[in-house]
Amino acid sequence: MTENGPPPRVSPGEVTLLLRAWSKGDVYAAERLMPLVYAELRRLAASQMRRERSDHTLQPTALVHEAYVKLVDQHLAWKDRSHFFGVAARAMRQVLVDHARRKHARKRSGGFEVPIESAEPSVPPRALDLLALDQALHRLAEFDARQAHLVELRVFAGLTVEEIAKAMDCSPATASRDYRHAEAWLRRQMRTA
Repeated sequence: MTENGPPPRVSPGEVTLLLRAWSKGDVYAAERLMPLVYAELRRLAASQMRRERSDHTLQPTALVHEAYVKLVDQHLAWKDRSHFFGVAARAMRQVLVDHARRKHARKRSGGFEVPIESAEPSVPPRALDLLALDQALHRLAEFDARQAHLVELRVFAGLTVEEIAKAMDCSPATASRDYRHAEAWLRRQMRTA
């Protein structure tokens, strides 16, 4: 945010150009990129943190910074803005899971809960154990990496069905249907775990 209001609008094309320059080794591109994507990353992190338990000790700003460090360390060939935010969702998932594991190891109690929202907005969110969700997502990825990625985008990046459809190059109906299938599969897995 700027001091006088919301951050300036940035074209997806500008972000994509910086991502591609970063992929080609332009170290200054990553520095120029952060101010352009920070507000969106912060919004995603804040959205994710609102779903966490009230006693969660990680703050949205810390989540963004830890996830960004993971992104910088990956040295990926960035395709576009959607690819970047998809990888950012995975990085946020890793940060939250690592945080939950450390806390779990200290307390030896249940993991943090995170809601998994249905693709249909009329269905209320349900809370799931973050560590169990992470394990179930790994199992889902073994036979359907696409559905596992879709769940990451929905749960950890907070993307809408329309945003997911665009990022995954499919129709919103396909994204919604696949999400419902993945959600049902994850619920069954977590009940039996």
